[in-house]
Amino acid sequence: MRRQTAIGGAYPAGSSRALRLDPLSLPVRFDAQDMRADGGIRQVELHRERVILRRAIGGMRMAVNVRVSDFLGIASRGLDNARMLVLVHRDPSLSIPLCVSADADEIETAWQLWSDIFALPQLPDVKPCEPAQRRRRHNAIRARRPKFLVRRRAGGLLNPAAMYQGEREIIARE
Repeated sequence: MRRQTAIGGAYPAGSSRALRLDPLSLPVRFDAQDMRADGGIRQVELHRERVILRRAIGGMRMAVNVRVSDFLGIASRGLDNARMLVLVHRDPSLSIPLCVSADADEIETAWQLWSDIFALPQLPDVKPCEPAQRRRRHNAIRARRPKFLVRRRAGGLLNPAAMYQGEREIIARE
């Protein structure tokens, strides 16, 4: 199995070539731009069934493992004088560029190939949207009993009812 590495893969040192990953030689490892990461770069490992994103933010290193099935599809976006294929996620910060080219036929062929390999739909040209809003957290302790009721123990009845079973007569004597 051939592997593309950061040194000799998609971005060879000193190369001015545009990003062009080969979908038939997965797994692929390459560097991509990330404005929020330290140094503005994140490492991407692209496998057939998962994507691993490694980056550091504020000195804290992290690795995010995302299944390919969690992505929405492969989108073609227009640049100034070229087109770019992007593996689109619901969260735009997890979207991954796959290919950049000015040749329309090459983009169409690569678009179909990436879509077939990942079994994801081809998405029409869409403008990048803003990050998804955070979901509201539900109050986990709202349904609990108040503290004073938790401390209080339920007592028994003060004067339980007297029951006489199998007695023939009840006589009260003083």
